[in-house]
Amino acid sequence: MHNSFVNLLVRWLVLALGVVLSAHFVTGISYDNGETLVVVVVVLSLCNAVLKPLLVLFTLPFIVLSLGVGVWIINALLFYFVGRLVTGFHVASFSAALWGALIVSMTNLLLSRMLRRSAVRPPPPAGRGPGGDVIDV
Repeated sequence: MHNSFVNLLVRWLVLALGVVLSAHFVTGISYDNGETLVVVVVVLSLCNAVLKPLLVLFTLPFIVLSLGVGVWIINALLFYFVGRLVTGFHVASFSAALWGALIVSMTNLLLSRMLRRSAVRPPPPAGRGPGGDVIDV
């Protein structure tokens, strides 16, 4: 349980960094204070956990035909929705939500890859030598 809690905190920190970068670089996205940022991160992560899988399921043909661009649009819709839902978090337009969702996605992608590479890998199971896999019959 400790590991899953730490993973959740890391995901929230990465999401918070993405929202902060979006607010910094995209005109039309802003938040009032740190408390608002925490609420945005929690609500956005809940939307990503509950609404996003449903939206992806219902729009799967569009996502396939658009070669994945539909997922970016779904992320922007959720970003825009959270901007309307959370007081103190402002997303001025859907185009700002598109750019904000792109920055959050890229931040998540880059930091996830960096964290995955720096994670400690477990040692190989006992039965495997340096020469490769061993097949036990």
